[in-house]
Amino acid sequence: CHHKSAAQIAAIGAAVLRADRRMLLTRLRPEMFAALPADLRDVLDYDPDSGTAFLGAAAPGQVITDGIGIVAAGTSDLPVAWEAARTLEFHGYAGPVTADVGVTGLWRLTGQLEALRRHRIIIAVAGMEGALFSVLAGLVEAPVIAVASSVGYGVAAGGRVALDVALASCAPGVVAVNIDNGFGAATAAIKIFRSMRR
Repeated sequence: CHHKSAAQIAAIGAAVLRADRRMLLTRLRPEMFAALPADLRDVLDYDPDSGTAFLGAAAPGQVITDGIGIVAAGTSDLPVAWEAARTLEFHGYAGPVTADVGVTGLWRLTGQLEALRRHRIIIAVAGMEGALFSVLAGLVEAPVIAVASSVGYGVAAGGRVALDVALASCAPGVVAVNIDNGFGAATAAIKIFRSMRR
């Protein structure tokens, strides 16, 4: 929804409803949600923390509960992690979030390793220097999809440092998506997971 007007979002939503289809909306800020027509707001499952909304029911069929996990270095990274989790949910996948396990307190991460190693794919969200990406990838067998978040201060602000670290990681199995792109990380994880199950 970023850079779209309320009228454009409403028109798209109306077309989806007429076609009896489902739609995932991302980057839907609270003020934009409030500007949408009431009849559209009433049928949206909106989550302001992740900036996402579901139009239509969640994915039909049984939810796939094993396979994809999400790790957030700090609580400031949670909006991006939640965007990934909601994207997974929309497509019928559970995306448990393990939060506040950044490398400044490495014991927090090592204390979660047994559970994290059960995932077949891990989405890792981190800002600042993005050290979590390499550390995590060195401890688990699963591929790590790195999402640099734009939180931080000084030279780390904007997420560019964390993205550069993800791209330059010496740990095997780290791939990167764009800054704050929880949606892109989740859809990549789904594609990888589906290809594993063929």
